Amino acid sequence: MNHEIVDFGLTAREKEYLRNQVKMVIKARLEGGDLPDDVPESAVLKEKRGAFVTLKKSGELRGCIGYIEAFKPLYQTIREMAKAAAFDDPRFPEMTIEEWPEIEIELSVLTPLREIDDPDIVEVGKHGLLIRHENYSGLLLPQVAVEYGWSREEFLAHTCHKAGLAPDCWRRSETKLYIFSADIF
Repeated sequence: MNHEIVDFGLTAREKEYLRNQVKMVIKARLEGGDLPDDVPESAVLKEKRGAFVTLKKSGELRGCIGYIEAFKPLYQTIREMAKAAAFDDPRFPEMTIEEWPEIEIELSVLTPLREIDDPDIVEVGKHGLLIRHENYSGLLLPQVAVEYGWSREEFLAHTCHKAGLAPDCWRRSETKLYIFSADIF
């Protein structure tokens, strides 16, 4: 996959730490063990950041949950979202220990949301989308449009659909559009 890389200040070592956190959290839950109370030394990992944990099995989505906005330190967000993606994603049953060896892990660390007025600003492969209309909202990460080969308009329409809205809802003046970028690893 070809994604534009935004410098999020994460080193290879910090990314590996986060991947290991996902593995530790899921494995501890599957095996009924305790999770060590590990606090990283890295200041970057202690910064409040939005992030998603995506789990795939045989290349197919198996769970994906995250925080759009920065509520907690990144390492805590990754831990919580790992557990949620494996065991609390309402689209899938809880992960089993038999599935674990087949699971692929993808992390997306997000930039802050930026509201836009012009949908032409959206760049497929660079931006993720959040669409809000009344009490509905839908979000798709930047890599989703690339994986499906969508155009900008298709990306906007699918994000509306994810929100439970009409595919052309993004064209309405009262609909709010937000973009963000992600460091995907």
